[in-house]
Parts: sequence; C-alpha cells; structure tokens
Amino acid sequence: MMENARSLKVELDEGISFSLTLAGPITRFLAWMLDFFVIAAISMITGAGIRLVGLLNVDFALALNVWAFFILSTGYPIFCELCFEGQTLGKRLFRLRVIDAGGLPLQPHQVVIRNILRLVDMLPIFYFVGGVAMMWTRYSQRLGDIAANTIVIRQPQILQPDLDQIAFGKFNSLRQYPHLEARLRQRVTVEEASLALQALLRRNSINVEHRVRLFQTFADHFKTLVIFPPECSEGITDEQYVRNVIEVVYRSRTADKSKRPPTRTPSDGVPQP
Repeated sequence: MMENARSLKVELDEGISFSLTLAGPITRFLAWMLDFFVIAAISMITGAGIRLVGLLNVDFALALNVWAFFILSTGYPIFCELCFEGQTLGKRLFRLRVIDAGGLPLQPHQVVIRNILRLVDMLPIFYFVGGVAMMWTRYSQRLGDIAANTIVIRQPQILQPDLDQIAFGKFNSLRQYPHLEARLRQRVTVEEASLALQALLRRNSINVEHRVRLFQTFADHFKTLVIFPPECSEGITDEQYVRNVIEVVYRSRTADKSKRPPTRTPSDGVPQP
C-alpha cells in the first residue's frame, strides 16, 4: 500500500513554495453525507410532482423518479463546484475545496469528469472503490480525481495575522481615497490577501530577481481590481504598493469593527481580530 501524503508542496516560478493540506477520507465522507441529505431533500420535493405523474402511469413515474435522482446526484456537485470555486455545501461546512492537482485554476471539464466518475467510486456501496483508491494513492485521490487531475484540500480557518512582523510605511497613499479603499477591501479575496501577506513575510528568503517579479505580479493584479489615481503609486516600489494594499485589507477591517457595530455578517474565511 502506498503511504498517503498529508500535504502537497506547490512551487511557483517566482521562487517561493507553499503547502496545501490534503483532506482525508473520513472528512470527505462526512462532507458527502451532508451533500447526500441535501440531494435527498431536493428529491423529496421533486418527487411530489412525479407522484402526480404516477396517477397516470406508474411505470413511467418510477423511471422518471430514478432519472431525476441520477440527474440531481450528478448535477448538484457539478453545479456547486463550478459556481462556488470547488465547494459543495458539505465541503464548505467541513472547509474542503476541490482544486487542480498542479495548483492551476479548476477547469469545468475537470469538475464534470470527477463527478461523472463518482458513479464508479461509489461501487459497490458507500464509496468502497473510491475509499480504497484514496488509501492507495499518494494524494488521497479517488478514481474521479485521478482522471480529472484534481485533489481535495482542507482549508483551516484564517485568523488575524501578526501584522507587526511587516514594516508598513508611515504614509499609505491609498488611504487618501476612502471610497476606493473600501472598494479594494471588497474586491481582494482572502486567498489573494493571504498569498501576498506570506510573500511579504518571506521576502528575505526569496531570490532578489524572483522577489521583484513576484511583487510586480501582485501589484499589477491589485491595480486592476481598483484603479487609484496615478499619484498613489508614483515614487514607490511594487513591494511597497503591495504592503499598502495588505495594510488596507487587514488593518482596516480590524479598525472598522472596533469603531462601529458590524452591518453585515463577514464572509467565510475573512480574517477576524
């Protein structure tokens, strides 16, 4: 039996690497059980309409009921993973996510393949084939994951980082425009902010040439999210621009919460004070 790895190390061209924690069979099974109950609940609702058809033709109603359950059990995870970045309701509750095995963006055909082959992984009952495959593969992949080149990772809750480790500048030019600053906080995702923060924390261990390209990539991306006036970035390096963005994203959230009661529920995974 091949020993399963608990994490997958992904190396970027910019000279940095990070580890992804792989989801285990038990957690994945629990997430699937929750999704199964969701599918069953939807099936009960659709079954009420199918029973009306049964008044006219019982055999046709039975066949229609089987097809409806098949479409729901296959279509539900495909729809959720396509629309919610690799998560179903069960995966979201247990903080799991489907991603490409190489760290690339998840493609629609990968979602379809892994969920169509779910029918094979479920044989003969309770994901026996899929469970055996996860124990034998290095990265806990069932047959559908192997065919689609995907993995399922576990995302721990992100807490407020220690921002004192980063030497922020005394003057943040982005704060001159509060409305644009607020828009920036809304558009920067948790994953993007976390990666940029890790790059800042590890800057001294990154090759100088790679570091310049890395922060240029981050800065160019953040500048496309919200367009600030040109004077906001004049005379500062890309790395300092990224520092300004991270200060806006993290410290502004903490400051806002301390000054006024929350007006809305924070989204899942947003760093909390």
